[in-house]
Amino acid sequence: MKNQLLAALPPEEYSRLAPYMEHVSLEFRQELYSRNQPIEYVYFPNYGVASMLTVMTDGSAIEVATVGNEGIVGLPVFLGADRIPGECFIQVPGSGLRMRVDVFKTHVTADSPLYNLLQKYTQALFNQIAQSAACNRLHSIEQRMCRWLLMTADRVETDTFALTQEFLSVMLGVNRSTVSLNASILQKAGLINYTRGQITILDRLGIEDITCECYQVVNAEFKRLFNGN
Repeated sequence: MKNQLLAALPPEEYSRLAPYMEHVSLEFRQELYSRNQPIEYVYFPNYGVASMLTVMTDGSAIEVATVGNEGIVGLPVFLGADRIPGECFIQVPGSGLRMRVDVFKTHVTADSPLYNLLQKYTQALFNQIAQSAACNRLHSIEQRMCRWLLMTADRVETDTFALTQEFLSVMLGVNRSTVSLNASILQKAGLINYTRGQITILDRLGIEDITCECYQVVNAEFKRLFNGN
């Protein structure tokens, strides 16, 4: 089991929930929930990356968090909401498990192990969102791009993944020319290869040297979640 939340469950608890979960492909640009629309499923990604966006009335958007195999998409349901004024879609395709919201509410109750894990995960995700807000204000585009590349590589467990400049500009809240310039700088430095909508990290240590502290802060919080500290 690649999803770390599900893998952390006692075997008997996973066996109890497994019949209610469906294996699904997570396709590029697939919407997992939409703005102010009922959330129908919660998703546990095994591979791939989902992007949570805040969208303005003029249609402009910026990423506020990403979710991969460390987490769950549909956390508002756990917190008692059935919709939010944001959206979530797949930015790097993969696969995972999903559960209908009504089933989730019935079987993930306050006395269940998954409920306890999701309480801790909520704090870790809140930390990621808060850190991203600070990062977007205080750190350079190059640092933020490197943070995003490292977090994505961690979630897909490979240094090569599909990514268009259009999507990366939305993720970073900048225009495509800025993305192109910064990607070119990293490529000329021999840190990445970026061609035909695909990125390969060639020098991870070099990327880690450039990225801001936010990458380690967010990582440490998720490690604390799964180490039981």
